[in-house]
Amino acid sequence: MNKTKFSARWPWLVALSTVFAAGPAAAVEGMWTPEQLVDIERDLKDAGLRIKADKLTDLTAFPMGAVISLGGCTASFVSPDGLVVTNHHCARGSVQYNSTEENNYLVDGFVAGNRPAELPAAPGTRVYVTTRVEDVSGKVESALDDDMSPRERYQAIEDTRKALIAECEANEGFRCQVASFYGGASYKLIERLEIRDVRIVYAPGDSIGKYGGDIDNWLWPRHTGDFAFYRAYVGPDGMPADFAEDNVPFRPQHFLKVSRAGLGDGDFVMAAGYPGTTRRYARLSEVENTFGWTYPTFKALMADWIATIEAAAPAGSDARIKYESLLAGLNNYMKNIGGQLEGAERVGLAERRAAREKALSDWVAADASRAGFAATFDELDVLVDEMNADSRQDFWYDRVTRPALLGAAQQLYRLAKENEKPDAEREPGYQERDMTFFTQRMQVIDRRYDATVDKAEWLLFLDGYRAQPDEQRVAAFDAALGLDGIDSEEALATRLDGFYEGTELDNVEARLAWMERGVADFEASEDPFIQLAVALYDHEIADEEQSKTFSGRMTQVRPGYMDAITAYAASKGQAVYPDANSTLRVTYGSVFGGSPKDGLIYEPFTRLEGIPEKDTGREPFNSPQKQLELIAAKDYGSYELDEIGSVPVNFLSDLDSTGGNSGSATLDADGNLIGLLFDGTIESVNSDWDFDPKTTRTIHVDTRYMLWVMEKIDGAGHIIDEMTLTTTR
Repeated sequence: MNKTKFSARWPWLVALSTVFAAGPAAAVEGMWTPEQLVDIERDLKDAGLRIKADKLTDLTAFPMGAVISLGGCTASFVSPDGLVVTNHHCARGSVQYNSTEENNYLVDGFVAGNRPAELPAAPGTRVYVTTRVEDVSGKVESALDDDMSPRERYQAIEDTRKALIAECEANEGFRCQVASFYGGASYKLIERLEIRDVRIVYAPGDSIGKYGGDIDNWLWPRHTGDFAFYRAYVGPDGMPADFAEDNVPFRPQHFLKVSRAGLGDGDFVMAAGYPGTTRRYARLSEVENTFGWTYPTFKALMADWIATIEAAAPAGSDARIKYESLLAGLNNYMKNIGGQLEGAERVGLAERRAAREKALSDWVAADASRAGFAATFDELDVLVDEMNADSRQDFWYDRVTRPALLGAAQQLYRLAKENEKPDAEREPGYQERDMTFFTQRMQVIDRRYDATVDKAEWLLFLDGYRAQPDEQRVAAFDAALGLDGIDSEEALATRLDGFYEGTELDNVEARLAWMERGVADFEASEDPFIQLAVALYDHEIADEEQSKTFSGRMTQVRPGYMDAITAYAASKGQAVYPDANSTLRVTYGSVFGGSPKDGLIYEPFTRLEGIPEKDTGREPFNSPQKQLELIAAKDYGSYELDEIGSVPVNFLSDLDSTGGNSGSATLDADGNLIGLLFDGTIESVNSDWDFDPKTTRTIHVDTRYMLWVMEKIDGAGHIIDEMTLTTTR
């Protein structure tokens, strides 16, 4: 039944009645790996998919071949000339990197009138195009021996991974990874073309792209134009190359058509993207530690951290521009944590997890042949308890070692140490394959660092660290900083002044020069940040060794736990998807409003008219005057959705998503782009840990609003002309 035909004026009534009629089973759980889609093809077809499921399993074919990773966000090709669409907040760091007080593209937006005017993205920005996926579980397992110690087991897996990656990257221009699934029960080698020349084509100003800001973040109704465009460039030979004037646009094998017809309430929708991480299968004790200690501790710190940066970097200053991305991330995380805590309490997350573990244990106890699973549960719980203790132990030390130049010094000293080894034996991050990224990390510091702000942050973290008992502090850090001899805040501030005044690491050329220095040069240096890095090295290595041993122990236990989860689900006729791990996943459902709690009703769409209703003329509700005039004139162009009598701005779906899904291609039943996934509602943020079908809702920016803004406001019609539009619905 097409719910949109029930009521053109009040389509949300149908969605709401469906919630009540169908109960909590309305939303569809699952972040499915592409190869799993053939196993659930009947469900996909019943939901409305018109593409054959086996077409979605090939990451090099349409439409999956058009979906790409930015290494933290998802994006998609939308033209044969390498035009890439993603979320505004995913490209905002590049916009910020190119902004100054004189040319503040965050405020004014940026539109390249032609290709020579396109701006280089921030250093380190990449477009990753998947070219091959191979199951390498057997190769990893063949390197393991039951007699290995946990540390040896970790190293065997790591060495196998590095060897597979080295072989995969023998052809220049590719970046490969070996990803583990189901807690290490299986492994896949993923080969990706690594495009290094990425340029900004178009990003609306924050008054559209970030409309509502942190106030509206995670909330519904939403009116955010969270979209932006990059372009991928390669060398004249068609292979990845560093930025150069004679580079040419990349020609993808596949790109998505962009829908100007969009969808209506109840229509099938799916999203393909690269979600970060979920903890759906975490044990109860990890849930209790996270929601009882980690999240509350972080939340308490976030407000002070944000206030510290804002006080040290006045609005409109160059320092504030440098810290805009960090502030956005902190505000986002603080609100997310608040929603997670509230959501966990509302749905009884701990109780739900306890009930699930009891059901699993009862199933194991019902059959003597499953007794091995019970021992696995006990071993896993011991490891989780250790992990919880370590997270508390390291919390404040991790904060006080966060200053930008200390981080640079530690990385540079570690590089000197690793350079004494053959390349294959170096730690990931310090091999030859990593040096381009390493160099760019050293370069980008200048646009995201201010000494005054950095010092203010350090003082804040030191205040929390010094309040901890001795057993939660690190003697090497205390001694190197001379904390025992400091008896006042003024003395501490003076001590830190010596670091910022005595360092040369605030100069990019100096940082790059240190990449070529040897260990002895570091150990003889008088630079205070380098001295601190040298003093902390032994502690850092000891902590790393402990982590490697722990990881080795976990790889012995967690696959067995996931085997139990999978077998238990199979006994109930259910499939099990692996936790998200930044690899491509597909989730499906429908355009869908709902009622997350009594008296609160969510319509599936927001309209242009909601923008002036919120507008105050002040950030973050400061819509451009031209936009307000167009809305007042009801100038909808060809983008009106008859059901709502306006241009849809954002829409809700019941898709299962999490962080990292930002920028995910939201597709219709034929694989056309009808939106970009960019957020979730506050009631659903704890779905990282537990899927609640009643409250899980994902927020998307509608392509009709994107096209309307481009055509009517920002003069980006030439970008629209480059894309292939479809009017089929």
